[in-house]
Amino acid sequence: MSPRESTDWLLSGVEINTDVERDTDICDQDPDSVKRKEVEERLLWKLDLRLLFLILGQIMSQVDKGNIAAARLKGLEEDLHLTGQQFNTLISIMYVGSTLTQVPSNVFLDRLRRPSVYLSYCVLLGGIISISIGLYYHAVLVSRFFLGFTQATYYPGALFILSRWYKRDELGLRMACFGFGYYFSSLLGPLIASVILATMDGKLGYSGWRWLFLVEGGLTCLVAAAGAYMIPDFPTTPVPWLTQEEQILAQRRMVEDFGGIKQGTQKSGLVEAFTDWTVWWFAIARSMATVGESFANFLPTLAATIGYGPSITLLLCAPPWIFAAATTYYVSRHSDATRDRFWHIAVVLCGGITGFTLGILTMNPALRYLSLFLMTQTHVPHNIFTAWMSNSIPEPSKRAVAIAFVNTCSTGIANAGASYLWPASWGPSYSKSFMSCILACTTCILMLWIYHSHLIRLNKKAEMDERALGLPKGFRFIT
Repeated sequence: MSPRESTDWLLSGVEINTDVERDTDICDQDPDSVKRKEVEERLLWKLDLRLLFLILGQIMSQVDKGNIAAARLKGLEEDLHLTGQQFNTLISIMYVGSTLTQVPSNVFLDRLRRPSVYLSYCVLLGGIISISIGLYYHAVLVSRFFLGFTQATYYPGALFILSRWYKRDELGLRMACFGFGYYFSSLLGPLIASVILATMDGKLGYSGWRWLFLVEGGLTCLVAAAGAYMIPDFPTTPVPWLTQEEQILAQRRMVEDFGGIKQGTQKSGLVEAFTDWTVWWFAIARSMATVGESFANFLPTLAATIGYGPSITLLLCAPPWIFAAATTYYVSRHSDATRDRFWHIAVVLCGGITGFTLGILTMNPALRYLSLFLMTQTHVPHNIFTAWMSNSIPEPSKRAVAIAFVNTCSTGIANAGASYLWPASWGPSYSKSFMSCILACTTCILMLWIYHSHLIRLNKKAEMDERALGLPKGFRFIT
């Protein structure tokens, strides 16, 4: 069996275009050759431009999901006659919908040649649902469920697509850049909401919060319409925006990056993912981190405890997310450069724990606002988590299921439960909520330390085996 045949399984069973190979010897050149580097630089440049559009889609998806927190400040609870935990249920139900979608969506997406069309269609449906959100509690409840159901496909699907194009030492930074969509939505969402709520209230007989859903849902539909042309497909799908050299190099880069992995008996990606204890372990650890991040859905409520009106409160929500975005870029880039994941996650989670502790200890407006900057650090390692998991699973079908499953457990199940950790009766201090976040983040760090130690043992075993058999250095897990 040739080296090529033994590694083509990494491309999910899709044959490399041999006609293209006859026209170019780019894949047979040394990775350090000048010609190959030039082609690779052009390839990465084109991919990074497509990544910008993926970020835009993520921004609009997150804005649609998070605008209900801003609407709460301008009469949504009063107009819908919400009582008790009904507002928390409106937040939670969206994650119930997303829980049902993510794994089957990524399994389906892995079998498509044009995942760009599928993801665009799902985002379009989400925008339409946001526009048509109801005017009474149960109608809004149903709309939020289907909003989560449709838009949950985008995040794990986009992450899986990125993992099919970028090498392991490139992926962390790109996933972090994709994660910027969350920060930009957290920044732009309140700014857009403050303008709409202040200027559109009462126009054409609609309240300001109703205009908020109409305008932002309409923008999402516009972005989705362009998605079929801008979202990248898989490296094995011919596309007009890549040359033949770039297309075949994109395929070979993935084979080379996971060189040294033995091809075992091929099973279903579902079976392989669900029978791997590390996938379950990672899902629980990520869910604990998500509980620590749950304050984000209530950030406008926490900012309101500082004592300003709705418009100023929404504006105050922006700077903490700008700080978190800057930290994410630096930490993710450093994580890729040092090929370290655990310590980069643990350190920033400790920053979040410091913020929660400060929130417990004081109601001083200045210190309370400072605590928000530290709390947002819990979101920094979100995409480092995903990059770490993707780095550890070379087989694409299994990786697609694992990404979706971990995301289902964290952004779906964990978020649905964590929404009830912030009842209004625990305000304005929310000390009990902060304590829950501290416990969750601490548990996450301990679980990841165990996973980190497990990977170190596997790397040492691989090194010993290579020395005993006289083999060259092969695959190593990033720890």
